[in-house]
Amino acid sequence: MKSPSQSPRKSNKVLIILAVTALLLVSVGAAAYWWHNRPITPTVLDAQEQKVLDQKIEVVQKPSYQPGDKTISLTEREVNALFHHNTGLGDKVKFELAHHAIHARIRTELDPDLPLVGGKTLKAKARFLLKDSKNHPAIILDDVTVWGISLPNAWLAELKGQNLISDLGLDGSHQSESQFAAGIKDIRVNKGEITIELAE
Repeated sequence: MKSPSQSPRKSNKVLIILAVTALLLVSVGAAAYWWHNRPITPTVLDAQEQKVLDQKIEVVQKPSYQPGDKTISLTEREVNALFHHNTGLGDKVKFELAHHAIHARIRTELDPDLPLVGGKTLKAKARFLLKDSKNHPAIILDDVTVWGISLPNAWLAELKGQNLISDLGLDGSHQSESQFAAGIKDIRVNKGEITIELAE
């Protein structure tokens, strides 16, 4: 037969378990909310990182002819620093290098005069694949989400799944095979780094 003291102990254990569970749920929810709403800050390289990037750029921009390396490797921080340096938009757009893909995260304030969404903070993400079905270098829009909602392809002018270089002639050519893409022998993207190998 159970003693009367066992029932309060069981109740205490249940209350502790419920409290811990609630605390975990709140913590996870708060972390998820912060991650979704985290600000975008420009990437600024430290002195050593900037020196390495300058050396990479110097190799490409050498004024006198020298047979050069045909492989260019950039880290995620270097990509974002270059983007901010050339556009000034590093506080609104951040690139993340994933496996065979580039993710672009956008966070910006919308014009207050826009209907319905005026003055709101736009939070969007885009995913670009850098290989086509034949494993050739490409830039393919895979998905776009706005405020966490994946937009239908019809709203994106049927751009999903298209090679933005060759299919749309973004290299200035309407040929089926992009001259720009033909100049790239291989492109590899792993987490945090992109490597581009140029053709002869």
